[in-house]
Amino acid sequence: MDRRQRKTRESIFSAFIQLLSAKEYSQITVGEIIENADIGRATFYAHFETKDFLLKELCEDLFCHIFDGEDPDHPTHRHMFHCHAPDSVFLHLFQHLLKNDNHILELLSCQNNSLFLQYFKEHLKTLVTQQLPLFEARKSDTLPESFWIDHICSTFVETLRWWVDNGMIQSPETITQYFYLAV
Repeated sequence: MDRRQRKTRESIFSAFIQLLSAKEYSQITVGEIIENADIGRATFYAHFETKDFLLKELCEDLFCHIFDGEDPDHPTHRHMFHCHAPDSVFLHLFQHLLKNDNHILELLSCQNNSLFLQYFKEHLKTLVTQQLPLFEARKSDTLPESFWIDHICSTFVETLRWWVDNGMIQSPETITQYFYLAV
């Protein structure tokens, strides 16, 4: 992706995120995104087929950022998200959620969050699969691996929901420990 394309894409993401801070995902239109990004309709559709694809790309950027944090060649990494990655990928994810980077919590807590949760869980499964050795001591030999991965993902999502519903008063470190204890 050349510099001009990257800037246009960042402008679209920025407009989308700004709208997310003010409105429910379901109420945002492509027209509003285009207007806020100050681009043409054809430009938007050259980057994203639909608003749902834009949402999917936002999720992919978050998880790509998290995965890069695992790479020792990217100690400070960047996509739409900027930080120094901690040792735990789950702590890293909770930290971004606490900071509400790019209004990700609005997506999680909005009424029509099923599409976001679907994308989120897809990426979470990849993350969990890469982190399975952390959970091996707790896995029963009779459980199929796919069930175990789904269970860990569901536990993460429910831990996150509980944390959000209870005002996120625990630190990311504490909620990460809760998650590890619950699996």
